[in-house]
Parts: sequence; structure tokens; C-alpha cells
Amino acid sequence: MISEAGPAPLLTAKDFVTDQEVRWCPGCGDYSILAQFQKVMPQIGVPREDIVIISGIGCSSRFPYYMNVYGMHSIHGRATAIASGLKATRPELSVWIVTGDGDSLSIGGNHTIHLLRRNFDVNVLLFNNQIYGLTKGQYSPTSETDKLTKSTPYGSIDHPFNPLALAMGADASFVARSMDRDPKHLQQMMLRSHQHKGSSFLEIYQNCNIFNDGAFEIFTEKGSRPAETIFLEQGKPLIFGAARNKGIKLNGLRPVVVELGNGVREEELWIHDETDFYKAQILVRMFDDPAMDAHLPRPFGVFFERQRPCYEDLMKLQIEEVIASKGKGDLNKLLRGYETWTIPS
Repeated sequence: MISEAGPAPLLTAKDFVTDQEVRWCPGCGDYSILAQFQKVMPQIGVPREDIVIISGIGCSSRFPYYMNVYGMHSIHGRATAIASGLKATRPELSVWIVTGDGDSLSIGGNHTIHLLRRNFDVNVLLFNNQIYGLTKGQYSPTSETDKLTKSTPYGSIDHPFNPLALAMGADASFVARSMDRDPKHLQQMMLRSHQHKGSSFLEIYQNCNIFNDGAFEIFTEKGSRPAETIFLEQGKPLIFGAARNKGIKLNGLRPVVVELGNGVREEELWIHDETDFYKAQILVRMFDDPAMDAHLPRPFGVFFERQRPCYEDLMKLQIEEVIASKGKGDLNKLLRGYETWTIPS
């Protein structure tokens, strides 16, 4: 007698925990990101054996050891290239790339932009702590100008990368930002990343309490957070402040802070639209503007989302079309064809 298999048991966050000792510094923001990711994985409805995490080199790249799924701790800056190959050959898998600002924007910068423009259906989690933590505190591609570090004792003279502006420039189809100290928002952004069909790029502000402690404190502490952050919601006005009495309007192409009630109504504010490519370009660059002596809140949420064909789907379609018109290839015939040469003994 053959018994029918019942429904698969529901997974919990504990099912994604491994027996490996988590080896990050006490207080590191990576602990929170790991915890939120383990909570989100049961919600995406994908079996553990169909989830893969690829990482490069850095503190964040220890992630695969701590997730009870398939994974690979790969080589410096090349997680995106390895993930691209995996997705091309196994498109049914849920592939996640865990990387840091140094790993993905320095040695791996070229791979990152080409992954995004090709639009593989993978998810990039970029842990941005604005420092090289694993190698003990050198400045990174996202460190601010004049940053004092072990490799810049007189201050960095580099102009830093803006990760989301870089992603927009590479035509990423999904661009978002969250932070390690806002668990609920981070979970939402991870879920949105998974739901997007195409390359999702999620920048996560992550505190390195050893080499760059408090880099994002102004956005995470209760006293400063309401005035310094603005959370993007589709179809809703850009409002912020402890009393929810401030908003953002556009003066031409320049965002300005206004106070509600002083002749300004909510309907007059900037209404967020995730599909607006041009306004997303403004949002990702919404930092303080020294030229205008203007102080602006930092946006968090989904800046931009657009649907476009994924590389692996186009590749499969092209292969099917070629086989239909020319038949299956013959490797032996190819190797023994006219394009050969003889190596003298």
C-alpha cells in the first residue's frame, strides 16, 4: 500500500541555524542581519535545498557558514560572477549574494555592475559599514572624505562611492536601502528583494563597532532618527519628523524640506513612485547638499523597481531557438572540424 506524502512541514528560523560558532565581534551589526535573514527565509516558500548563498571575502562573507542552506564562501570580489554562473545553469534556485562595501565595490566593482546590467534573477545584500573590518580598519570605497584610518592617517582624499547611485547607473532593476538596527524594516526589504524578478540590490547600513563604531548612529538612535530618516512607501508623500510635520517637496529637480501646516498640504509633497527612474536618481543622491547649505533626511526603503527580462531566461530562449533552427550540436564534430591545428612533437 502506497501512502501519499503529506504537506512539507513548515520551517522556522531555527531550521536555518547551523551548528557553527558565529565568529563576529560581539556587538557587530552582522548578528542582526543574520537573525532577520533567518526569520525571512521560512516566509519565502522555497525549500532549503533550493536556496544558495554565495559570498566573497570580508566579515559579511562568513554568512554561508551560519545558514543551513547550500552556500559557498568564494574569492575576493567574485561572488557575483560565481552566482551568475550558478543562476545561468540552475535558474530554479533562489540565489543570494552576501558581500561588503570593500568586496563588492573595490576588487569586485566590475563584476557587480555587470551582474546588475545583465539582470540575473539574484539578490545582492551589500553590508555597508564604510570600512575594511576583516583586515583591521583601512578605509573602503564608501568611507567618507577625510576619514582617519590605519591606511589614511592624515585623512582619506578619495571621493566615496554612493552604492545606490552606482546601482542605478548600472541599470539595476531593483534598488533599496535598510539598516541593521531596524529589524522589521530590514525583513520587509529582504522579502521585497526576493519577490522581485531580476537583480535586486539591497544596501544595508551595518555598524562595525570595532573599527567604525557609530557611523550610522544618527539614523538609528531614538533621539535623532525621526529627524534624520525618511521611509519611502509607494504612493505616499515623503513625510518625516518626530511630529510627522515635515516633508519633502521638489524645487525644480532639487529636494527641499518644508513644514506642514505653514501653507503646505500633504498633497503638495513629493509622492513616492518606485517606477519613476528619474526621481529615483534624485533620491539615491539625497544626502546633505553643501552647495545649498541644506540638511536633508536619509531615505530608506525601495527607491526603484522595474521589470525587465532576466539574463537566464533570455539565454534559455536563445538556446531553444538555435536548436530548433539548427538542431542539437555535436561536440565531437566540432572538435574534429576544420577549426583545428597540429602541435608539433
